[in-house]
Amino acid sequence: MLEYEADVLDVIERAPGVKSFRLLRKDEVDFKPGQWFLVFQEISGEEAKKPFSFSSSPTEADHIEFTKRITDSDFSKALDNIKKGDKLKVKLPYGNFTFEGEEKKIGLLSAGIGITPFRSICKNATDKKLSTNIVMLYGSRDPNNIVFKEDFDSMQEENPNLKVINTLTCPNPRELGWEGCCGYIDKAMIEREVPDYKERVFFVCGPPDMVSCLVEELKKDLEMTEEHVRIEHFVGY
Repeated sequence: MLEYEADVLDVIERAPGVKSFRLLRKDEVDFKPGQWFLVFQEISGEEAKKPFSFSSSPTEADHIEFTKRITDSDFSKALDNIKKGDKLKVKLPYGNFTFEGEEKKIGLLSAGIGITPFRSICKNATDKKLSTNIVMLYGSRDPNNIVFKEDFDSMQEENPNLKVINTLTCPNPRELGWEGCCGYIDKAMIEREVPDYKERVFFVCGPPDMVSCLVEELKKDLEMTEEHVRIEHFVGY
């Protein structure tokens, strides 16, 4: 386990109220795509810490990155004031919600800020030219809230084995000019968009209620076995 004070290289707005914090990566930093790390801040004179998934890939050698939706919590407010040139203490890595090419086909199911570990997994797969076929369903409120859209569009152009399906959950998305998938991710959407779902291992990450519902549908309604469903729980989502 490595702990160090990391220089903040950049702060990137990914969507309204969503920021990526890019930190200097030490040479000793070693992690797997899908893992997470601890970020420390001083809040009201005391040290506070929160876990965040890597939204960067191990293939991105000069930095590590985490991505956060800015909320009204004290920790979030403090992060919102972080700027390039500041420092953040980190401790890493943790977690076993990882993928490095062990399966021929996988499915990724996510919504909101739960996309972060999948950006790491997909970027690693693309950069390393893994042969794994990846289909991702990602739910967002509206077109402006699709986090990492440009990154995933670029990855799909480079990686013929990657397919990303964005679905919107806002009322009347067609009125916004949206021509893509609509509605919450569910059994029917998986059957329609991922017809070979029986051949895949599914990774699920997002709001707790979404994760619980999807895991139940995958196992009960779609009859997926335990070893074909993997989940990540976001603490304090």
